[in-house]
Amino acid sequence: MQVSLSLFNRPALEVLEDLIGMSLVHKSREGLFAGIIVEAEAYRGEDDPASFAFRGRTKKSEMLYGPPGRAFVYLTYGLHYLLNIIVEREDFPAAVLIRAVEPKAGIPLMKKRRKKEELVSLCSGPGKLCQAFGIDLSLNGVLLSSSSSPLFLEEGDASERKLVWKPRIGIREGKDRLWRVFLKDSPFVSVR
Repeated sequence: MQVSLSLFNRPALEVLEDLIGMSLVHKSREGLFAGIIVEAEAYRGEDDPASFAFRGRTKKSEMLYGPPGRAFVYLTYGLHYLLNIIVEREDFPAAVLIRAVEPKAGIPLMKKRRKKEELVSLCSGPGKLCQAFGIDLSLNGVLLSSSSSPLFLEEGDASERKLVWKPRIGIREGKDRLWRVFLKDSPFVSVR
């Protein structure tokens, strides 16, 4: 079942927690890709030193100020695409980075794209996830609450989830904020 747009129009840390266990789905020309979100982290506000919005509204951060529920895909270091979900209210910069998923559909092509055979290595990091799912800049701005969109979220089973909150990783500043959450004991998490 697809998610409601109202899911995203809430505080980033609430959305972050609720995303764990949901399914990320990409309907592409090559086929259907799906996986259960097992790890994500939040970025919010102009006072967050790890956010693109830290320096205010710029060309690079503009998407963060947009309406909630949209994909924010960008290229990092000229090498890897990363998938974020815009959250909170319009004109307030906040997003959740999807860090890792447990692959469920499209696995043979994921293995081919990643040149990996181990299931746990396919989507255990934000760049790996985008490579495996074929997520690129063409999906920037798509609405994630509509199953007619090529990229969307579906409700998951939230029962008996045990979550772990840790500092965000891969950043220089803002490491003191426990804004990274992952599914306890999941082998598909990027870093323990």
